[in-house]
Amino acid sequence: MSLRVAVQMDPLESIGIAGDSSFALMIAAQSRGHRLFHYLAEDLGYEDGRVRANARPVKVRQVEGDHFAAGDPVTLDLADDIDVILMRQDPPFDIGYITATYLLERIASETLVVNDPRSVRDAPEKLFVLDFARFMPPTLVTRSLVELRAFHAKHGEIVMKPLHGNAGAAVFRIGRDGSNLAALAELFGAVWREPYIAQAFLSAVADGDKRIVLVDGEVAGAINRRPGKGEIRSNLAAGGTAEVTDLTTREREICAALGPELKRRGLIFVGIDVIGGHLTEINVTSPTGIVSIDKFNGSDTPAMIWNAIEARLSAPRAI
Repeated sequence: MSLRVAVQMDPLESIGIAGDSSFALMIAAQSRGHRLFHYLAEDLGYEDGRVRANARPVKVRQVEGDHFAAGDPVTLDLADDIDVILMRQDPPFDIGYITATYLLERIASETLVVNDPRSVRDAPEKLFVLDFARFMPPTLVTRSLVELRAFHAKHGEIVMKPLHGNAGAAVFRIGRDGSNLAALAELFGAVWREPYIAQAFLSAVADGDKRIVLVDGEVAGAINRRPGKGEIRSNLAAGGTAEVTDLTTREREICAALGPELKRRGLIFVGIDVIGGHLTEINVTSPTGIVSIDKFNGSDTPAMIWNAIEARLSAPRAI
């Protein structure tokens, strides 16, 4: 079937196509004969019961620096003119992001949105994971310096990070002496109104942070992301390097526990992060890593994702 696909993401002009997961999905869609449209989250709007977007028809190609051609802008009725919307703009997961989920949720019964907008809104990375606390390292969510000091005293070394951060930004390791603990708590409290998150430091991070991708609840593949010299952050955006890996028995247990819930929530493309057998995040907003996974494993994750999308479209819709 030929589908009309709208991709809600950041500007196409700014992406590096060599490792961009959204671009890989667009290339795969086009190869199947699907028509592509691109728009920004800020191009979403609503009038008289209709959710619409000012979008450009695009064609993509694997040529760095000349990777797309765009037609004249058109106004799309996202319920009538589009079959699938890929919600792929990068975080931050802020009120603008949440507003986009509310708008897209209004047409989700008519147009398939990947990932499901309500589930994206209800499953922020560092909070949804709390549903699977049995797999996590010791974790504290707080704004209290007293609670933070007690947590640090209990675990010796900890990591602090913003609750809605992304790409490894503002992740700090606090050593056993507690230097800068109060200053960081003060800084986090001044910059963000919401609580911050603290976790027991996992020394296994030196051996890497495993990104595992699940497609409609099933394991598609994984890479190990090893931090750069002098870093604890292994995110590729923060200078980490990717390497081939296999799943351990513990990691397969984690995936088996998550899979049915991801499928039930309409979270078709999900990336989870595991360090030393501990689940740290469930990424549902704009997961990455499939290009590296396919490079190392010889797999075709975009094809798996489109197979899952097309299967959902072919299945009878609940009334």
